[in-house]
Order: sequence, then C-alpha cells, then structure tokens
Amino acid sequence: MDDLEKLGPLAALVGTWVGEKGLDVSFHHEDGAVGDTPYRERVTFSAFGPVDNGTQCLYGLDYRMAAWRGDEVDPFHTEVGYWLWDAERGLVMRAFMVPRGTVVLAGGEAAADASSFTMTAELGSSEFGVLQNPYLAVNASTVRYEVTITVHDADSFTYEEDTVLKMTVQDDLLHHTDRNTLRRVPA
Repeated sequence: MDDLEKLGPLAALVGTWVGEKGLDVSFHHEDGAVGDTPYRERVTFSAFGPVDNGTQCLYGLDYRMAAWRGDEVDPFHTEVGYWLWDAERGLVMRAFMVPRGTVVLAGGEAAADASSFTMTAELGSSEFGVLQNPYLAVNASTVRYEVTITVHDADSFTYEEDTVLKMTVQDDLLHHTDRNTLRRVPA
C-alpha cells in the first residue's frame, strides 16, 4: 500500500516489532493460583486496503504475533488477525483469533492522528464481541476484553491488555493482563 496516511492511527504500526520485557499475569493451573509469566514477542503488521463494504471503506493491517517464555523455541501464545481503520466513523478495530478457540472483534473511537487509543469487546455484544469454543464458555469464559495502544515514537509502542475471565476454578472474575513495549525491527 502506497498511502499509509489512509491507515489513520494504525499507520505508525506498519512493520515488524519485537518486545523482550512482556509480562503475562494469568491463572497458572499447575500452581492453582494467579502468577506472572515474563515473555518476549514478535509482531508483524502488513498494510492493505481499501476494503469496501457498500459505502464503508476500511484500511487495515494484517498481523501475526507470537510470544515465548525465556529461550523456549515454541511459542506459548500466537495470534492472527486484522487491525482496521474506518476513517468516516473514526473507529479502530481489531479482529483476531487465538488457537485456544477464542475470536475477538474489539473496537473503539480514535482520531486519525491519535497516538493512543483503546479497543474493547464484550461477551454477547453483536458489534464488538467475543466468541469461544464450548469448553472455554463453561470453564474459562472471556466476558470482556480491552487493549490500549500507545505509540511513543516512530520506533516504539506499548500495549496494556486486560482479558476478563469467568473461571470455574475461582469465584471472582480474573483479570488476565498482558503488557509490553515493542521496538521496530529495522527494515
């Protein structure tokens, strides 16, 4: 894609990024408790567009993400999906799937030149929502998802993510959080 400006606030994310100091706070079944997992990750965003839905015109990023604990060879988490910009409505969206059998379409308002924006999804919503396989729906249901992206400069951005789960192993809702600062890999 030649005109990255059409990506609005997503334009700054085009490229390949790595982060070495991620922190995943989640339920550890082997310990029976919430614990911390440091991780490293690699994300690639490739621009595309336009995508026309009648009068709606979207531009976006195709993305792939993988995260590893320490020096492990196989990732413990991966994602594939799209980040989308709807300039007319001032909406950013993120559609992704994780291999556990969860699909999320999150969205939020943003200005075209925003350096920070938040996207959310709720279980049961027909617009920005969550779908999950039958096992997860009973045992570890995602009831809410939120991510905030903050672009610091041309070579770094941070995300803070909160996946709220209703789990059979505890009475309270669990806030499974992830955060990292990523740096652009030179082309």
